[in-house]
Amino acid sequence: MSVREFVVLGTASQVPTRHRNHNGYLLRWDGEGILFDPGEGTQRQMLRAGVAAHDINRICVTHFHGDHSLGLAGVIQRINLDQVPHPVTAHYPASGQKFFDRLRYATAYRETVPLREEPVAADGTLAQAATYALEARLLSHPVESFGYRITEPDGRRMVPELLARHGVKGPDVGRIQRDGRLGEVTLDEVSEPRRGQRFAFVMDTRLCDGVYALAEGCDMLVIESTFLDEDERLATDHGHLTAGQAARVARDAGVRHLVLTHFSQRYTDPSEFERQARAAGFEGELTVAEDLVRVPLPKRG
Repeated sequence: MSVREFVVLGTASQVPTRHRNHNGYLLRWDGEGILFDPGEGTQRQMLRAGVAAHDINRICVTHFHGDHSLGLAGVIQRINLDQVPHPVTAHYPASGQKFFDRLRYATAYRETVPLREEPVAADGTLAQAATYALEARLLSHPVESFGYRITEPDGRRMVPELLARHGVKGPDVGRIQRDGRLGEVTLDEVSEPRRGQRFAFVMDTRLCDGVYALAEGCDMLVIESTFLDEDERLATDHGHLTAGQAARVARDAGVRHLVLTHFSQRYTDPSEFERQARAAGFEGELTVAEDLVRVPLPKRG
């Protein structure tokens, strides 16, 4: 059975707090797992969240600030210690190659698992898997930062009324899905278009073209909201977003489920992020992320 859910491992920005670990997120997409921005402590958070090294097929790092990458050393070594039976691919800004190298070989260990390095140098598609395409977009931050987007290919949904009208039932439903035709009946006559799911992961950035491109039409948008709106000038100066800015992006992009994360330690009331997001006009499903929560992707529309 396919599972599509977003597992939150950590939600703090810059420094962890008593209640928030450094960043770390795992997207379960059918049989694959994509680990985003493993900050310090990610390996322990994985244990607490029931995420194993075997669950990781890809690692996507947005940029090389410590709260988004210092956990790489431990995660990579755990992948090798547990002898994960499949190759793992790492995507990260090409400009940070020296940082990736240092983290990958921070200490001595035995390499047992192929780790494919596929650094990101520009906007574009990074990988084409059976059930999704992975792409990256440049963001706006003091160091080079990329956001990531996953898009499922469009497909078709079987319509019971149309199947009944054409007398297609039982095993024949599977046959017409597989072959596109059953006798004189075509797949188009018993089905309707179904748009593929879309997911985006946007971390440290100011508002820029890349933010909007990543968010457009997403079923789920995970986006930083480091600051509250009253600190917008501070957010811009440091290359971050406010809760209201993130929510307006989601509103204008037609996002179905907005997940806010990456919160500054200066704020103690998480409900204020939700209040400001709603005040900005976002009316879809909204999650103010907490460590170790699981957020299912919305059902296909």
